[in-house]
Amino acid sequence: MPMAAEDIKSMIVAAIPDAQVTITDLAGDGDHYAAHVVAESFRGVSRVNQHKAVYAALGGRMGGVLHALQLTTALPTS
Repeated sequence: MPMAAEDIKSMIVAAIPDAQVTITDLAGDGDHYAAHVVAESFRGVSRVNQHKAVYAALGGRMGGVLHALQLTTALPTS
């Protein structure tokens, strides 16, 4: 069963409360998403560890109910 975009967003925000999350369904099938996560708490954290934090927030759903996630992370610009 596919994951809803809102569920993905909610899980990320629950784990990274200051995150601004944009989810895009890339294929319209609920299995292939892009996530853009912006958080001040990423400051001083390597890109690899930022991505690990987002994947950890998804609680092991990657490769299961969530087939593919194109992930970008960033710091706020202002």
